[in-house]
Amino acid sequence: MINSAMLDDLAARIGRAIEASPAKDIEKNVKALLQGALARLDVVPRAEFDLQLQVLRRTREKLEALEGRVAALEAAAIEASGAGAAGRVADDLPAD
Repeated sequence: MINSAMLDDLAARIGRAIEASPAKDIEKNVKALLQGALARLDVVPRAEFDLQLQVLRRTREKLEALEGRVAALEAAAIEASGAGAAGRVADDLPAD
């Protein structure tokens, strides 16, 4: 029966064999290749992405608030100009 000591010994031997074999060089080359490929991509770290997402949300909230204020001011301006025009029309009507 295989015990844990035998498995540990086997794992250690395999690890030493891999370090001495070309497999270790392949691992290093693959890592270097992946790092080079990722460096050429236009990616950002997750923390920076999350920060920019928060900034965008706050900006969108401010924009929506400003759009609401502009709409209210436009409505008030239309109402004021409509009331002024109605007053001018009433002034032009002949008195009974």
